[in-house]
Amino acid sequence: MNIKDLYDLSGRKAVVVGAGSGLGAAAASGLADFGAFVVAADLNSDGAEETVRRITESGGKAVAASLDVTDTAAVDACAAEHADAEILVVTPGYNARRRLLDTSDDDFDTVIDVNLKGTYRLMRAFGGFMAERGKGSIITFASFRAVVVEPGQGLYAAAKAGVVQLTKTMATELGSKGVRVNAILPGAFETPLTTQIKSDPEWWGAYEQKSALKRWAQPHEIAGAIVFLAGDAASFVTGSQQLVDGGWLAADGRFEPTL
Repeated sequence: MNIKDLYDLSGRKAVVVGAGSGLGAAAASGLADFGAFVVAADLNSDGAEETVRRITESGGKAVAASLDVTDTAAVDACAAEHADAEILVVTPGYNARRRLLDTSDDDFDTVIDVNLKGTYRLMRAFGGFMAERGKGSIITFASFRAVVVEPGQGLYAAAKAGVVQLTKTMATELGSKGVRVNAILPGAFETPLTTQIKSDPEWWGAYEQKSALKRWAQPHEIAGAIVFLAGDAASFVTGSQQLVDGGWLAADGRFEPTL
């Protein structure tokens, strides 16, 4: 067996939701680079089209699709249209960075609907078709915030912790059907979702110093984990939580003593 071939995704269709920017765009490009035909889906149609343009200019194959993950009918229709998809990557995220006492029911509903229920809708819709076909890989996006929190991240952390539990549950329910389901937990990545943090130099710098690598990550650095979990190289990996956090959770506290 040639281990290199286990990373080859030629002939497989991958639906990447949230592919219009950030980590979703990087995931779409990475899968296309390894041979997958990518459906770049996003609420932002222009962003999805731009991702497709970059993929095709690099020799890959992709099409764009408009999709609102809060619309159950739209999600079900997308899954039916791409019932032959072997790979589903779920990246959409929304954060309301406010302390819990300052949040509203609308904040809670939006964060949960996009992050948690949106993931649930997609897993349910695509997972059914994958189970019928007897194969598939679903990759959800949680966050290191599913494990550790900071003031102002409560709603987001709760939603992402829920994503981890949904991922584990579907992994156990669909494993016998040949479908693998894993969660990626990104750390501090420089994306549109972290623009608010970047606007505050003290906040940005604190994040930079907390990881073991002492820096923020760039979107392309998520692609390796995506490609691994998508294909046969991860054929015995399911129900896992893959940290891509630069060693954030490996570090004990924010102080590094001089020894």
